[in-house]
Amino acid sequence: MSGGYNWAVIGTGVIANEMAQALEKMGKHLYSVANRTHEKGVAFAEKYGIGKVYDSIDEVFTDSDVDIIYITTPHNTHYGFMKKALENGKHVLVEKSVTLNSRELNEMVALARENGLVLAEAMTIWHMPLYKKLWALIESGEMGKVQMMTVNFGSFKDYDMTNRFFNLDLAGGAMLDIGVYALSAVRSFMSESPDSVLSQWRPSPTGSDEQSTVLLSNRNGEMAAIALSMHSKQPKRIMISCERGYIEISEFPRADHAIIVDAVTGKRTEVDAGSAADALLYEMQDMEEAINTDNRTSMKLELTKDVMDIMTGLRKEWGLKYPGETW
Repeated sequence: MSGGYNWAVIGTGVIANEMAQALEKMGKHLYSVANRTHEKGVAFAEKYGIGKVYDSIDEVFTDSDVDIIYITTPHNTHYGFMKKALENGKHVLVEKSVTLNSRELNEMVALARENGLVLAEAMTIWHMPLYKKLWALIESGEMGKVQMMTVNFGSFKDYDMTNRFFNLDLAGGAMLDIGVYALSAVRSFMSESPDSVLSQWRPSPTGSDEQSTVLLSNRNGEMAAIALSMHSKQPKRIMISCERGYIEISEFPRADHAIIVDAVTGKRTEVDAGSAADALLYEMQDMEEAINTDNRTSMKLELTKDVMDIMTGLRKEWGLKYPGETW
């Protein structure tokens, strides 16, 4: 059934637009769109030549013609939508952060397994060709053992306490919004999950996590330091230091370029793979391939679970619980 899947999207924001454009690059169109505001759904459908707009979001889950649902709505809505989708036999790709916490994710993983469905987080890092190339390089042993990583990711967001960046009702905060990228990148270069996680954090005026630093290490001696901020700009940068050199990646969530520096000679080697503009294309290609072959390896759900366990553990330490959230 390769290439014959009908995709539906929930939401009409930036990611939904990118997703519709990526499908067009694949020579396809979105089959349907569901949105809380019906008028926005209609306008989105007109823009991308989508044949079906639902009167209410719940109709997408029971539409027998839908194969895969891409959930692009805010974090706090993911669990409820995923549950309905999986219960109705739909494969599901969900924007990061995939759920609010580990309990929600573990429930959904079990439900997907029970129903023989592919469930995955739309984490660009898992799918970008550059990362696949760099992981292969590390695995080859050519650069020696991974020793130390540093990650920076910070945005300057105005103190508008109603927007999703600071609003606790929308599960706002740096950890679920940008920390998930930093932790995913780190975890992807670690040979196993961290067993030591230390942190410090500072809340915003709403109580969301505005700023934090996180130190991680595992039993193999691989270490990482992450700095996150939601009210001060930082470069989106990761550095992976190995025994024989280091890798530097700028704009790391959707990276298509890296620099490798030799530890002895200082020689700089440029590595290019893929295109940042095609980030969602790679996600959806891997998703279709996972369904086609019943091989979910490329979706890296186990790493998504590791990252979620770290984020949940940190928020528990901080006492940062979202309204109505059950850990």
